[in-house]
Amino acid sequence: MSTPEAAAHADARPVRARFCPSPTGTPHVGLIRTALYNWAFARHNKGTLVFRIEDTDASRDSEESYQAILDALRWLGLDWDEGPEVGGPYGPYRQSERRDIYADVAQRLLAAGELYESYSGPEEIEARHKAKGRDPKLGYDNFDRDLTDEQIAGYRAEGRKPVLRLRMPDRDIAFTDLVRGEITFPAGSVPDPVLVRGNGDPLYTLTNPVDDALMRITHVLRGEDLLSSTPRQIALYEALQRIGVTDFTPDFGHLPFVMGEGNKKLSKRDPQSNLFHHRDRGFLPEGLLNYLALLGWSISDDRDVFSLDEMVDAFEIGRVSANPARFDQKKADAINSAHLRALAPDDFVDRVVPYLVQGGVLPAEPTEQQLAIVRAAAPLVQERLIVLSDAVGMMAFLFAGDDFAPEPASAEKALGEDAKPVLEAAINALDALPEWTTAAIEQALKDSVVDGLGIKPRKAFAPVRVAITGRTVSPPLYESMELLGRDISLERLRKALG
Repeated sequence: MSTPEAAAHADARPVRARFCPSPTGTPHVGLIRTALYNWAFARHNKGTLVFRIEDTDASRDSEESYQAILDALRWLGLDWDEGPEVGGPYGPYRQSERRDIYADVAQRLLAAGELYESYSGPEEIEARHKAKGRDPKLGYDNFDRDLTDEQIAGYRAEGRKPVLRLRMPDRDIAFTDLVRGEITFPAGSVPDPVLVRGNGDPLYTLTNPVDDALMRITHVLRGEDLLSSTPRQIALYEALQRIGVTDFTPDFGHLPFVMGEGNKKLSKRDPQSNLFHHRDRGFLPEGLLNYLALLGWSISDDRDVFSLDEMVDAFEIGRVSANPARFDQKKADAINSAHLRALAPDDFVDRVVPYLVQGGVLPAEPTEQQLAIVRAAAPLVQERLIVLSDAVGMMAFLFAGDDFAPEPASAEKALGEDAKPVLEAAINALDALPEWTTAAIEQALKDSVVDGLGIKPRKAFAPVRVAITGRTVSPPLYESMELLGRDISLERLRKALG
């Protein structure tokens, strides 16, 4: 257990936090929330962020997933001080390249009596529990702790390969969680864990604490699901200190679960759990990170929208809630929309063009004339977008050319028989305009349709809007018509009338 003296020394150490994902599957928003909190904690404390890849499970880990994690962090702008592609004094930073290190530490722990050889198979453990009237599924019973030399020789003669287990201390293990406060695991509640398989492969229970110890990690901020493994890790740190691998135990903070619908933990099967689902929809990195920050922490009671720099200035791990946080897509969308509206015009255009290309609105290499139209339309749509991909539907009418046709549902709603008088009046008024400006178009339409036909403004322009933009929801009508130009606007109105 840590003493007050050890805690004082720990407080004096420069902060070294870490983010250490396993490369399995697509990056999950809960994983990225953990990365964000570690990044903000390191930056707030002027410390170091270590990025480490835990890829010792060849059956589950993949190079594709590793590249996806790098891609995610680059897109989000979460940089690291040590790790893949950066290097550092404690490399290599991929566990698959550190096997000799784990083998050496395991042998030192075994020689010191901190680990012991265990030969019991699952059936034998269950049989012993049954013989003593206990639940057979209780797990390992620490039976092999004190095997004699004769017993060990007998097992070896049978060809058995032992696992290596850590000898847990026969006392309570207590620590102060940075998020949850004082936590105690009673003596005897945690069986001796396996650290090395019978074939010599190291397990997470060994590799993770050994790397943290060798990399001088001072603070371990990780998911609540790993809380049950903490007493085993603390016991291993104490053993590593006794053999001289490290001289301290890091502080732990366990972050709250991210929940989905129905108060269930957000599953990898839930679309909103997939980081790239949000990127593909058109979330801004700063919008998504802002929302993920709120899944367990807040900058203040009355403020939800903030920048990454503001988060770094304010982030304190003690203010993270221990309660589960629910992923609310509507709130995430609202926060992203706020960040979208705050973008400088040129920045907005740079970010929206790739989505217009991907959506088929623009060619792979837009012309300068097309980009000029995007720049001119940007102020009309920027205020109305939730995500960048919404611009595809909003701006497609400006580039449709001869292929333009109103959406069937919008046409059915707004371009029926009742629309004919409106379209006729609009065409006659607009055809006679001496100048094609927003103000002139607005005045002509109001005079001819609202005043001339006596139709209320709310209903008056729906046929014109759908004829021009193809949708019942669009950028401002008069400005859109000025952008399209007189000829195309009148052509679309006549086509709708016909």
